[in-house]
Amino acid sequence: MLVTAKVLHLARSGRLILHANGDFMANNILYDDKERKVAKIIEVFGPIKSPYISAVPLTDRIKRIIGHNVHSSERSSKVVKSRK
Repeated sequence: MLVTAKVLHLARSGRLILHANGDFMANNILYDDKERKVAKIIEVFGPIKSPYISAVPLTDRIKRIIGHNVHSSERSSKVVKSRK
């Protein structure tokens, strides 16, 4: 089963607020339906069965993803070394 989250709105802090239907972990990357990176999870809070997520947007097209579902990919759990 693919775990998804619906993008609810953009908070005043600049973070996206999402409502999830399963487990997500901090620092995971969220992808849209075309596998484009859209956000990085900073905090997971609220009820365990359907938590809320606070995430930093990784795109400047935030209005396009509000109201849509995003998901965490298996590739987001891999360790990625930063480039210098």
